[in-house]
Amino acid sequence: MPMSLRLFYVAATSAPILLTLAAFGWGGNTVAGRLAVGEISPMVLVFMRWTIVFAILLSFRQTDLKNASEQLKGRWLWAFAMGAIGISIFNALFYVAAKSTTAMNLGLIQCAMPMFILLGVRLIYKTKLTLSQIFGTCVAISGVTVLISKGDLSFLIALKINSGDWIMLLACLLYAGYSIGLKHRPKLDYLTMMMVFSGAAWLISIPLVLLEISLGIDLWPSTQLAWLVIIFVSLAPSLLSQVLFMRGVDLIGPDRAGVYSNLVPIFSAGLGIIILNEAIYWYHILSLLIVISGLTIISKSNQKFK
Repeated sequence: MPMSLRLFYVAATSAPILLTLAAFGWGGNTVAGRLAVGEISPMVLVFMRWTIVFAILLSFRQTDLKNASEQLKGRWLWAFAMGAIGISIFNALFYVAAKSTTAMNLGLIQCAMPMFILLGVRLIYKTKLTLSQIFGTCVAISGVTVLISKGDLSFLIALKINSGDWIMLLACLLYAGYSIGLKHRPKLDYLTMMMVFSGAAWLISIPLVLLEISLGIDLWPSTQLAWLVIIFVSLAPSLLSQVLFMRGVDLIGPDRAGVYSNLVPIFSAGLGIIILNEAIYWYHILSLLIVISGLTIISKSNQKFK
């Protein structure tokens, strides 16, 4: 086997690589969201990103609709909920929350997502969690906490809870439910499954953008930057990251895969330094090392999700 094919096979069958790449795409989404401020309104961005993703997938997976219909017989409500609530409404709540709370609070609340997933699989599927999973998750969360607090834990004590924090907490609960629901999805290939999810996400985004229009707060893209943001969030976090995450969940289960969301704030900080010219400090490096240590502990766990 040629070296290039061997490397591709390793990457395609390695959950840590796939989930890290997915987290990288979602980290880029955070930076894109910052660039979108004043360029495009939240619900317009949600509507356009899923319009593009659904159109792309439908254009070359349309012939698989019949097979998808057979596989999803009796499960269309599940499929709609996964795409509409777990993906589209999560994005919408994220953008709404960002308007009324700080980036620090948003990052801290996202750290709770792996804990929601661990609790969910324990309650719903009665999955036994290993000590290494629990300990590794706590280590990874502590690493992100170092990043968010900028190495000063007194920062966390001073944080105030507001409406945006509660909205973000709800968004994390929704995505945790989506992550758990992926494990027992029908036997459809990733792109066909994503086509169904993106179709549901697109449908639910229509009333959301209409509401924004009725309130007179819609802002449509009119600059090159706005269109670049739309294209990026459509192809990277909305399409590639979602497909890679699905594959990762298939390989190691939602409980262990969810922990990789702790990499999102790390990648967000790194991309912010590169793209937004933000400064790099010692706590960025320390946070990265701690998160990698936590993920390494979890990857050594022999627990299999069933």
